[in-house]
Amino acid sequence: MAEPTVMKGYLLKEQRIVIGDEIFIESNASENNFAVMFEDDGESGYFYGAEKETGTTDLRILDMLHIYDVESIPAAEKNAMLNIIWSKDWTKCALVIDKYCHAVFDFADHGAYNRNEFPEPNDFWTKRPRLLTDEMILNFFS
Repeated sequence: MAEPTVMKGYLLKEQRIVIGDEIFIESNASENNFAVMFEDDGESGYFYGAEKETGTTDLRILDMLHIYDVESIPAAEKNAMLNIIWSKDWTKCALVIDKYCHAVFDFADHGAYNRNEFPEPNDFWTKRPRLLTDEMILNFFS
């Protein structure tokens, strides 16, 4: 695995997880209507970007990013620390597992990025390629 990336922002969630155990974690930006959710359904891990409908508790899912398939994670790495970090301007949000950034939502620029570029960008929100690079992370969170 690559070296951990140093990120500046707001750590809103820090939780120990067991990869493959069903879990749902939500984090909301405090300065706008954006939210993210991480879900492990026992088979795969996904990171969702959403927008809260003003004046309600309803969420509109903007995009989703594949993070992992449980069967591909070695048993020794299944006990992990999950962090959700928001940028200082509250428009970008990263999913970090064991100090490695797996995905970022850029709500200001309608971008959803991950390491494996799956699934394909949707046709209503994400308009560009998905590949997340360390350089992008540094630009988003410096």
